Amino acid sequence: MRGLFTAGILDVLMENNVVFDKAAGVSAGAAFGCNFKSHQIGRAIRYNVNYASDWRYKSFRSLLLTGDLYGADFCYRKMPFELDIFDTETFKNDPLEFYAVATDVETGETVYHLLTDGGEEDMLWIQASASMPLASRVVNINGRKLLDGGISDSIPLEFMEKCGCNKNLVILTQPMEYTKHKYKHFTAIKAALHKYPALIKGLDERPAMYNAQTAYVKVREDEGSAFVLRPPHALNIGPLERNPDELRRVYNTCRELAQSKIGEIIDFLN
Repeated sequence: MRGLFTAGILDVLMENNVVFDKAAGVSAGAAFGCNFKSHQIGRAIRYNVNYASDWRYKSFRSLLLTGDLYGADFCYRKMPFELDIFDTETFKNDPLEFYAVATDVETGETVYHLLTDGGEEDMLWIQASASMPLASRVVNINGRKLLDGGISDSIPLEFMEKCGCNKNLVILTQPMEYTKHKYKHFTAIKAALHKYPALIKGLDERPAMYNAQTAYVKVREDEGSAFVLRPPHALNIGPLERNPDELRRVYNTCRELAQSKIGEIIDFLN
């Protein structure tokens, strides 16, 4: 639900007709960020508020019954194609190249998948990007077993630079002072995921990787090749938050930040 911080920023960018050549979304960044390419201002906060209390969307009941804390069929099939329609036509025709970032659980490698039409297979890639270990089933796409992209590449700034982007807007959902630490119950995690040693290795190394990436982002920010938007303080919202006021609080926190910085963002990109 920290991803609503990203959603609010993207809505402000759309309201101000800011466009990009390429984008990469990781986990909630893919699940909410895809609305930028479909030009659907307000969609992410709308459906999160409307279905906040629906067990099919997110709940331990869903985890027990389906194997996914965030119900896969509800989130990636019923929601976009029946309840709050995802604009696949606009998504397909918009020139933005949007990548969903996932992790191959058998090799530990990062997979950057270019989304094409917003259809069922694209939604499967978004699901993979946002599927957290232990809280989600492994997602199988064309023979590859995938989970959360944040395990192997939490902040894909270097990937974007390798794609030729020399001006990058980076949206983080943790404040400047945040440092990621080792998982408290790593022994239990290893036992639960013993079939995937490369995934376990990635999870073990993730804190160091993440902290190195935030340091790299700061270097690029200081050099002037990256414009970074971070929350001013910890967002303090849990993954199963159901209070609409709390969801709106996070969303509005980022809207206010983006609105205060929109002139600087446009100058930077120009």
